[in-house]
Amino acid sequence: MRITGISTHVVGTPWRNLTYVQVHTDEGLTGVGETRMLGHTDALVGYLREAERNHILGSDPFAVEDLVKRMKYGDYGRAGEIVMSGIAVVETACWDIKGKALGVPVWQLLGGKVTDRVKAYANGWYTTERTPEEYHKAAREVVARGYRALKIDPFGTGRFELDHEQTRYAVSLIEAVRDAIGPDVELMLEMHGRFSPATAVRLAKEMAPFKPAWLEEPVPPENLKALKKVAEKVDQPVATGERIHDRIEFRELFENQAADIIQPDLGHIGGIWETRKLAATAETHYVLVAPHNVGGSVLTAASLHVGFSTPNFKILEHFNDFADAEIKQVVKGAPQVNPEDGCFHLSDAPGLGVELDTDAAAEFPQQRAHFDLWAEGWEKRNPEDGR
Repeated sequence: MRITGISTHVVGTPWRNLTYVQVHTDEGLTGVGETRMLGHTDALVGYLREAERNHILGSDPFAVEDLVKRMKYGDYGRAGEIVMSGIAVVETACWDIKGKALGVPVWQLLGGKVTDRVKAYANGWYTTERTPEEYHKAAREVVARGYRALKIDPFGTGRFELDHEQTRYAVSLIEAVRDAIGPDVELMLEMHGRFSPATAVRLAKEMAPFKPAWLEEPVPPENLKALKKVAEKVDQPVATGERIHDRIEFRELFENQAADIIQPDLGHIGGIWETRKLAATAETHYVLVAPHNVGGSVLTAASLHVGFSTPNFKILEHFNDFADAEIKQVVKGAPQVNPEDGCFHLSDAPGLGVELDTDAAAEFPQQRAHFDLWAEGWEKRNPEDGR
């Protein structure tokens, strides 16, 4: 079997573009992969066009390791976010083809299942008026849908420092959410990598009474010594990793014991096999894996196949119920959270178990997506100047 070409489909949303790639073969099988970009979509599409000519055409979709090696190193450059995202979207589609050809789900090809369910946590649910009353109402609705975990960034426009008034307001939001969800629902605390170590430690102590399940990116991710400083001074687990685009770059993080939970983004770190390799390395350091997942349903499906086959997989982020209502029809067979237990349940469908509806995708053209978390009212923006 050989790859005869790829087709790229960009689905636009107001705050991010989802890039889907179909990989076609000479035996009639087609696989689908996905990544998402906060900007740089045109650069990604350009890279995929060059990679198709230079590395993808004529390749064996079963030889995933060789294809990734050539795409990563074959152009004698250092692979960053664009290249690793391009690798991810093609690599994921190859796993889909392999599963379909063999008639088995991808999790079976990764070593078989270690669990029948993966817990989900809700993100994107708090795009509402930033008041304790509205957050309380929204959080109750999340739990009513069956979720047993959710994440929030309550810190407004804070960056490096957060003054006393802003801190007290952040506390009021967290207090409202914890009151709404009760003591048994996990509550993740997002900091988006924007505080100094001293501020992060202080905020962690302020939030401690509300029992956050982790502190996510408390400091900018580039400085591992700063992250280690925070980890040594707080009682909550520390999570990070969504902005690391090569699994090799996690080495120093592990060696310094700077995080308890890593959050690789499968769509940016080279795909399914690269994520599974990283998870195996994390296991040797007693570190849990909770992938960053703010893409569409194909990325959710791919992340789940890793989750079903990975012993140290903790939980999966889920945006699709809250950010993607308008585009849900783009992916057929999209994974759904079971309202009875807040988990994704194992599927035996071959490949990834999902399919891209290209006609539906064409209804949502690429936009000039705008993401600015630190501007008040970011969640209400809906740019219509897309193309």
